Amino acid sequence: MVPITEYVLKVASRCNLSCDYCYVYTMADQSWRSRPLFPSPETVAATARRIGEHAETHGLDFVSIALHGGEPLLAGGARIADVVTAVRRACPPGTAVRARVQTNGVLLDEPMLRRLRAHDVRVGVSIDGGRTQHDRHRRDHGGQGSWDATVSALQLLRDNPDRYSGLLCVIDLANDPVEVYESLLEFAPPTVDFLLPQANWLVPPPRNGMETPFADWLIAVFDRWYGAPRQETGVRLFQEIIHLLLGGDSTSDQVGLSPVAYLVVDTDGSFQQADMLKSTAPGQPETGFNVFDHPVDAVLTHPEVRARQAGIDSLADACRQCTLVRVCGGGNYTHRFGTDHGFRHPSVYCPDLTRLIHHISDRVRSDLAVRPTH
Repeated sequence: MVPITEYVLKVASRCNLSCDYCYVYTMADQSWRSRPLFPSPETVAATARRIGEHAETHGLDFVSIALHGGEPLLAGGARIADVVTAVRRACPPGTAVRARVQTNGVLLDEPMLRRLRAHDVRVGVSIDGGRTQHDRHRRDHGGQGSWDATVSALQLLRDNPDRYSGLLCVIDLANDPVEVYESLLEFAPPTVDFLLPQANWLVPPPRNGMETPFADWLIAVFDRWYGAPRQETGVRLFQEIIHLLLGGDSTSDQVGLSPVAYLVVDTDGSFQQADMLKSTAPGQPETGFNVFDHPVDAVLTHPEVRARQAGIDSLADACRQCTLVRVCGGGNYTHRFGTDHGFRHPSVYCPDLTRLIHHISDRVRSDLAVRPTH
């Protein structure tokens, strides 16, 4: 089994926004209701100890921690600093700890950013485009849009690029793709991550009467991104696909066959699988293990954790026989969920992924074919 190198640490179980597509609060699993608001000092200490001992056991050069929620900045700067400090102290001297926080940006101000810089924490922000696109879904509990506060945070990060890790944007077919992309460029992100909406075979995505609407949306962005005179930002999904087409390995669980090497630790100290599994069924992310009673190695024995590290062997028959399997990798694990065979299905986005990969392949191969040799 592959050791865990990335941990999503839940430092707050609630959120100051009420996004209507949120997989934590609006979908199948509602376990957030019984979680502590924040991890206790004992939970933080036990979590750090487990991360450190796993790093030492496996001789890891680095581990990454992503501070998450809910909205992680609700935890406050002092609590965030305590978590990062505890993990760094628990890891052996040869293991570097890379820390970032994924936030909606509403609570990010200059004092908070100073605190994050002091503890070498980088910041990623979730935003869905311009004001109209963003506020359609990302509203507070009173129904007011969060655009203005998010923009204030992004302006701050634009002026502090050393703290800026990138943007996360959920695709909405109602939005013009190029308009969304160019609105994100205004904030000079180092990278952009476009996410397909959480969907599966029980709750399929909207297609608006089209066969591959998500591929069409992404292809419009790809052509604008790839055809620019200079690279204005990184786009993780496109870069991953190109890297895989050229024979590399994936570093994302959205595509490719590389083993998944991350775990979630919730505010109660429970080890969980990918948070996105909350969109499939109640209790689906649970492993039955926790930081108080179990080492990280114990979690690697869980059948679904093993499946997510098994590469092609965990895929549906149709996927294993597909010529694109090395690039697609069956897509996101969550998007394969169905009732009869669990996750042993092709992605519910299979037609979109197929079209997108073929399009990117054609563009890249065309460029390689005409490139002069020396």
